Amino acid sequence: MSKGKKESWEWLKAVVIALVLAFVIRHFLFAPVIVDGESMMPTLEHTDRMIVNKISYTFGTPERFDIIVFHAPAGKDYIKRVIGLPGDVIEFQDDVLYVNGQAVEEPYLDELKQVYNGDVLTRDFHAVTVPENELFVLGDNRGRSKDSRDIGTIHIDEVIGKANVVFWPVSNIRIAK
Repeated sequence: MSKGKKESWEWLKAVVIALVLAFVIRHFLFAPVIVDGESMMPTLEHTDRMIVNKISYTFGTPERFDIIVFHAPAGKDYIKRVIGLPGDVIEFQDDVLYVNGQAVEEPYLDELKQVYNGDVLTRDFHAVTVPENELFVLGDNRGRSKDSRDIGTIHIDEVIGKANVVFWPVSNIRIAK
């Protein structure tokens, strides 16, 4: 084989390997996602770009307050916060989250509470028991979120992954909590 053909062959192999690696990383490990809407404000802003860790739940399960991306019933992917795990009883009374009868703090809502200046963030709803293999999810901006209060619980198989790294815009690079 001539030197030119060898060099072309090496370039072709490198491009094919790069494409295969990109495919594997994008479909099985990590993927970018764009926040669409105000349902997670102020934790996440409209048009924030995030990295979804698709392998995070391969070796574990979602935990309460994780921010996840999942396939919603409307055929769209949603970003929400896990509030209830399988078997949990979830209830809101007087803007307080109760899990299994115990009041639970939601520190990620502190900034939003200041904006709403004492107005109710989460309307009351009666106890909901989260079925096995399901999650109860809510957006942080409760007044502008379509979540488990509207679409019901989410089956764990619909979860794409954990989303907590904002990488764009550069001024907002951070770990979302």
